[in-house]
Amino acid sequence: MNRQNVTRWCCEFSEGRTDVHDEQRSGRPSLISGDLFQETEGEIRANRRVTITDLHHIIPEVSKTTIHEAVTEKLGYRKFSARWVPKMLTEDHKTKRMVSALTFLERYAKEGDDFVDCIVTGEEI
Repeated sequence: MNRQNVTRWCCEFSEGRTDVHDEQRSGRPSLISGDLFQETEGEIRANRRVTITDLHHIIPEVSKTTIHEAVTEKLGYRKFSARWVPKMLTEDHKTKRMVSALTFLERYAKEGDDFVDCIVTGEEI
């Protein structure tokens, strides 16, 4: 850090600042309107294999970089096995995981180590 920034920080802390993190700012306004967000999400839901280039051809008024940012950061999708999937699990996914976990626990309670021995986790040579 240069001398100027150190001096500025020293002044701010001597004036009573206690937090080293930046204060919240409004940031730059989004370049994609709500309608374009809905159109983008509709295209992704209609075809999970759609690419950013395909979306750019559908919505040419917005750059590929902005579309990628909107899809990944604002809408919360990520590419997985050539498909867009939500980053967050839904309640349905969580319920299914809980049910399968409880099933494993119940089987372990009944069968003990015999149940653990029947689980194959990798190739045994």
